[in-house]
Amino acid sequence: MNTLTVKIPPGLDAALARASAREHVNKSELVRRALDAYIRQAEREPPFVSALDRAGDLVGCFRGGPADLSSNPEHLAGFGQV
Repeated sequence: MNTLTVKIPPGLDAALARASAREHVNKSELVRRALDAYIRQAEREPPFVSALDRAGDLVGCFRGGPADLSSNPEHLAGFGQV
């Protein structure tokens, strides 16, 4: 088995010690189980795709319009009113 050294803050170490005592396993085994669960879950879930990734081809495709469209509230006057 390989060895991995990790630095953790004191609070996390204390929580790890309590969890290992509760589970009746040493800290190394508990960390192995946690890493295994994390990796298995990450492999099952689809990768995160941002809105920019989904609509990246639309970004910058429009020409014209006011230069201050995103920062000038006057452009929203009456928006949403019927």
